[in-house]
Amino acid sequence: MDRKIMIIGNGEVPQEVADAIDAADMVIRFNGARNFGLAGHRTDVMAVCNTGRPAKAMLADCAWRNSPPVDTSGAIWSVRDPAKFEAMKPEILVNFPELDDLFEDQTDNFAEFARSNGKDHVVLPALAHEAAVAALDPYDPGLYVTPSSGLVVMSHVLHDPAFAGDRIFVAGFSHKGWDGHPFAAERQVIDAHIEAGRLTRLGPSPLSVLSQGA
Repeated sequence: MDRKIMIIGNGEVPQEVADAIDAADMVIRFNGARNFGLAGHRTDVMAVCNTGRPAKAMLADCAWRNSPPVDTSGAIWSVRDPAKFEAMKPEILVNFPELDDLFEDQTDNFAEFARSNGKDHVVLPALAHEAAVAALDPYDPGLYVTPSSGLVVMSHVLHDPAFAGDRIFVAGFSHKGWDGHPFAAERQVIDAHIEAGRLTRLGPSPLSVLSQGA
């Protein structure tokens, strides 16, 4: 469809590209959207980690529920397919027994929050998670819990026919954070997607790319 899709992580984003982010056809942000403002304001989709303590904390936090990126978004994407995560539980707990609360599912609560605020709610399919895992395998990710929400969303957008022909830009992914994510391997996966032309890393230099066909 030749839309411009922005997938914006919570890391540092060059301030020069804020206007380009806001001019896109779709902007996807994550969880607390910590760089909102510096990384533009437009938010079409808020992608959330819908299990465990972070999910519960977001839903209980009035500041999150009423924040501008959440308030202005048209859709909530629950990144973790509940059935997929439940199936993963035994193996994960063998290696990470302290993570039992990771499987406390808040998907229905996010769905209710979305409905009550006039937003769509989408649970990303297990295929998105599985595609992320398959992409990681060649890069020796080691023992990890789950791919990050950012990588799962990228996998979804790259595989969903609804995004065929769109140009996918990424920014704000520092590849740092919770040690349950295989960030070093994720960096290599994203670099490979960029080298293959499937993704474009957003920065001051690609602004001419953004203007093409506008």
